[in-house]
Amino acid sequence: MSAVAKLLQHFPKPYLAILVVLFSVMLIIGLWPKKIDGPINPSQGASQPIDISLKLQTAASSSPAVAQVTVAPDAWQSVTVKSGDNLSTLFHRVGLTAQDVYRIAAATKESKALRTLYPGEQLDFVITAGQLEKVRHIKNPLQQVVIARDDQGAYQVESFTRQPDVETRFIQSVISNSLFVDGQKAGLSQKKLMELAHIFGWDIDFALDIRQQDQFAVIYEEKYLDDKKIGEGHILAAQFVNQGKVFNAIRHTDGNYYSPKGYSMRKAFLRSPVDFFRISSKYNPNRKHPVLKTSRPHRGVDYAAARGTPIKASGDGKVIWRATKGGYGRTIIIQHAGIYTTLYAHMSKYNSKVKKGTRVKQGQVIGYIGTSGLSTGPHLHYEFRANGVHKNPLKVKFPNVQPLNQQQMKDFKPAANTILAQLESYKLGTPLAAN
Repeated sequence: MSAVAKLLQHFPKPYLAILVVLFSVMLIIGLWPKKIDGPINPSQGASQPIDISLKLQTAASSSPAVAQVTVAPDAWQSVTVKSGDNLSTLFHRVGLTAQDVYRIAAATKESKALRTLYPGEQLDFVITAGQLEKVRHIKNPLQQVVIARDDQGAYQVESFTRQPDVETRFIQSVISNSLFVDGQKAGLSQKKLMELAHIFGWDIDFALDIRQQDQFAVIYEEKYLDDKKIGEGHILAAQFVNQGKVFNAIRHTDGNYYSPKGYSMRKAFLRSPVDFFRISSKYNPNRKHPVLKTSRPHRGVDYAAARGTPIKASGDGKVIWRATKGGYGRTIIIQHAGIYTTLYAHMSKYNSKVKKGTRVKQGQVIGYIGTSGLSTGPHLHYEFRANGVHKNPLKVKFPNVQPLNQQQMKDFKPAANTILAQLESYKLGTPLAAN
């Protein structure tokens, strides 16, 4: 045992307690920080407290103090609309009640928001302690609707629309296989290829007229949102070189396409009523019938395609026949301008909206390819008559639609020259004929 311990044993306990208290007070006084009257000397050591009042005063003198409040972002729950869904099923999926559905339906009654939902669309919810705060309907990247609960507990509807950035793109190609194959290789989407075929479809038969080394060029729009491509816009101009003949088409402000001279690319009739097909039998007055095996004139064109392929009205007109017609099977006959008639036979079924007496527009689907009547395979038998006389649909010259008038040409001509100059700047290597 040490000498200090032996010494403490002889002290009365009350005195010993007093000594411990005195020692503790002296220790606290010795460690208490001293008041700093002058500026802080860095050499005094980092353990000394630092007065930050000067820093706050300096900041306050330059700009008013702003309280920084951190707001937690909304915690969205998302559901994707499926086939057969409605508001009740979607709300139930995130734990909401029928009362919530009723309140939102009442709030959106006038605006009709959330009335129509399509599979693949998205609904987002903010739910706090069981209370629905917000519903967000994302229709597409550009459009969304938000229904939010206000301070009085009512739901308010607000729509948000964003505008995409639009850029132009140029694509050209030489055909070695087909427009469809080579167009996709060049970078055109299926949709844009269909639009291109539709623009030139009145002048070019894409089943019979296309040759190797034919060329095409397209200037069209692409849409971007936050530097991400979200879709395609209009074809602004296009050129097609078919068997050495050059066709140019420019989009006008009315949404239609015209030649540089203002003639509409649209004719009174489509060159063919079926997209991407194969001609299985041409117009032939002396053809031998494939089923009856007898000599019977073939006064139309047979377009072979898969069963169910849409058949389009080749021109504006009125349906004067929609029924079975002998060996033709299910048939539709359309009258155009009191002079022309077109016949569509061997359909598998009709468009349910097209009846006898219905007025149809050029390009409108009237039925679907099949094998009804005397037919060896799925195809469309198509006839064209002028004043009751059969004409070869592949060779008949179609009447033009009304061209742009003089006043319209004043607006169209400068725009046409500009876009044609842009096409020329891409150095197509082919003449830009003013067709």
